[in-house]
Amino acid sequence: MTNKNGSLIALRQGLQETDELNLARKCAPVLRLDRSEPWRPTAIGFTVFAEAGKSPSSKFEIAPKADRVIEYAIFWDYDIQHLYDLEHVWVHLNAEDQVISVEASQHGKRVEMKNDDALPLENGRVTLWAEPGKHAHFASRDAMKEREAHTRYECSLGAGLHGVHMGNPFSQEFGEVSPYEHRLARLQMQRLVLEPSYGETLRWDCVEGDLVPWPRVESWIPERIKHLISDLRETLPHFKAIFLDCGDTLIDEGTEIKREGSDVAYGAELLPHAREALNTLVSRGYRLALVADGPRATFENILGQHDLWDHFETHTISGDVGVLKPDFQMFGTAMTSLGLSEADAPNIVMVGNNLERDIKGANGAGHKSIFHKWTQRRNVVPTDASEEPTRTIASLHELVSCIEQIELSLS
Repeated sequence: MTNKNGSLIALRQGLQETDELNLARKCAPVLRLDRSEPWRPTAIGFTVFAEAGKSPSSKFEIAPKADRVIEYAIFWDYDIQHLYDLEHVWVHLNAEDQVISVEASQHGKRVEMKNDDALPLENGRVTLWAEPGKHAHFASRDAMKEREAHTRYECSLGAGLHGVHMGNPFSQEFGEVSPYEHRLARLQMQRLVLEPSYGETLRWDCVEGDLVPWPRVESWIPERIKHLISDLRETLPHFKAIFLDCGDTLIDEGTEIKREGSDVAYGAELLPHAREALNTLVSRGYRLALVADGPRATFENILGQHDLWDHFETHTISGDVGVLKPDFQMFGTAMTSLGLSEADAPNIVMVGNNLERDIKGANGAGHKSIFHKWTQRRNVVPTDASEEPTRTIASLHELVSCIEQIELSLS
């Protein structure tokens, strides 16, 4: 079996019909999904226990309550709060293969599934409600609705909170996940926020999914996760770079210290929240590029003084390029320095304080633009449409959330 690209075909290659497979199909649970649920299970791995033992796919010790118990490990590509999810259902059988007990995973716990004293069966099949977005199991809609307030929060403001799920053994196998990749995972889930309906459900029969012995799923999951992350890089609209001006954007030009007769500043004060904003952008995996007018030494001195020079992956400076913004060469040079092309232009945002240079130049280059309107030292009213910013902020305290809001709206 090959796991190339996390393909589902790999799960089924060479699958042999066995008594255990037929039993797993016969007893596979049915899930009731909310109509707002954006995902379906991707694969289901099963294990049959005839005696007590450690679950190969969860933290629990498993013991049959009668003759046998079938563990179903249900893999989802996403939970609304993190990339990939693994939930479980345990179906206990007597010697006649009748269901005598059902347990299922519910937010880290193993919970007995009952409606009062009745098993959750419909036409003899185990039937459970899957929590919208979160996929925890419940024996009835009413039981699930007891968490409604939590679920609605998790499916809206809490969407994407954890990025790529790292809290289990698989995280050791698919390798290190960068802040950039965590950000893409969060962004994907934030694009799929949902409003649970708790109304008529969709019936999803696990026997119709990719139901295979657990070892196949276990070896497939790391490659599947790598594939999902790679796919986000290639297909999810997101910012490829953040271009930032410096003077009166990050530092207060009114505090610049220059030697007499020199255009080079050797010191200046940061604007409020500048350090926090840059630190946060770097920690979230954004690629930062300085795109500034002036002599290189000024920016090396000032940003170096505040230990911020290395926050920028590249530095495109007019003193080196030979032109000033809004000349396209400044923006083209910055893109080239990051290995980006003009096709990436719509997925770049420029942050600056100068409508005539920063905003007009960014707009002309096809970028998004954020006007940092905190001082009256320059014109703060656009003279025409070419100087209209995508967004305006009054403080760098707003910068990160502004960038994230624009990024979420990228088409």
